[in-house]
Amino acid sequence: MENEDLTPDLESEQRAGIGIIGCADIATRRALPAIRRSPFHLVAVASRFGQKAHEVAAGAGCAAVEGYERLLEVPGIDAVYIPLPNSEHATWARRALEAGKHVLIEKPAVPDQETALGLVALAEERGLALMENFAFLRHPQHGQAQELLAGGAIGQLRSYHGTFGIPPTDPRGIKYQADLGGGALWEVGCYPVRGAQAYLGPSARVLGAALRWDAQLGVDVSGAALLGDDDGVTAHCSFGLSHGYRSAYELWGSEGRLVLEWAFTPSAGARPVLRLEQKDRETRIRASASDQFLGVFTTFHKAVRDPAARAEHHRDLVRQAGLMAGIRAHALDGQGLVGAAR
Repeated sequence: MENEDLTPDLESEQRAGIGIIGCADIATRRALPAIRRSPFHLVAVASRFGQKAHEVAAGAGCAAVEGYERLLEVPGIDAVYIPLPNSEHATWARRALEAGKHVLIEKPAVPDQETALGLVALAEERGLALMENFAFLRHPQHGQAQELLAGGAIGQLRSYHGTFGIPPTDPRGIKYQADLGGGALWEVGCYPVRGAQAYLGPSARVLGAALRWDAQLGVDVSGAALLGDDDGVTAHCSFGLSHGYRSAYELWGSEGRLVLEWAFTPSAGARPVLRLEQKDRETRIRASASDQFLGVFTTFHKAVRDPAARAEHHRDLVRQAGLMAGIRAHALDGQGLVGAAR
């Protein structure tokens, strides 16, 4: 362990202390700047490699820790953020909860509902917060969309259509590694599925799914899923790792349509436009600029400090895990696999 002075200062004692397990790109590029502006006090970052931890910690002004387990022993850490490969999320979330730490897990949190239920049960038994990081949910454009829907701007909601696709990148990257939880469903499909949660009722379930498999890479590279609830609202989710970039969803109602063209990954300085179509009229509504990651850590800090704020995050994490597992099961077991056999 480096930077041996780990005692929080007086100001820090007024805020919850947080540590980061892993120095992934999303942690260094998005999370660290947001944490510095959030209510949290950043105590330490950990890497499997001491030199990497030291480099990141030096820029962040915190302690460097070699080894994830050792970070859980550092004084002053109330919560941890876990941006590790998907395959490591459940293991380190459980270890952190067992060590008495509140946990923010990078998306997708866990691969199935049983694992999610086990982690939530442990968190609730220990009086801890457990939250999955979907940063886009903290952007104000989604609140605006829900307010327009609630106000009758497009009538009764009939369907949600969500799409997230990105161009192919280096096939040696984590997103293409099956043993690390890679593949299109986990990497990008989780976004439109999570977006659908805001518009489908609690009875939401998987009605159908398909995945396109790349035998050379050993993972799915695109797919689609159809969800539905007892009120007859459907959600059409499409995604892929071999597409022109698109990050959008639309709400189609009985009297109009609402489109969010930059739904999942707007930059902190961007002001996304919501396009409202009503009969022969189109209205463009510009959302405020917002740092989604700052919103994440502000929301997480509230859950750390306020036990009443935790139930919603626990429920959403379990629901998302169930839908994602259901999509994969439908695709693999229901003849929805396109391409070479897995």
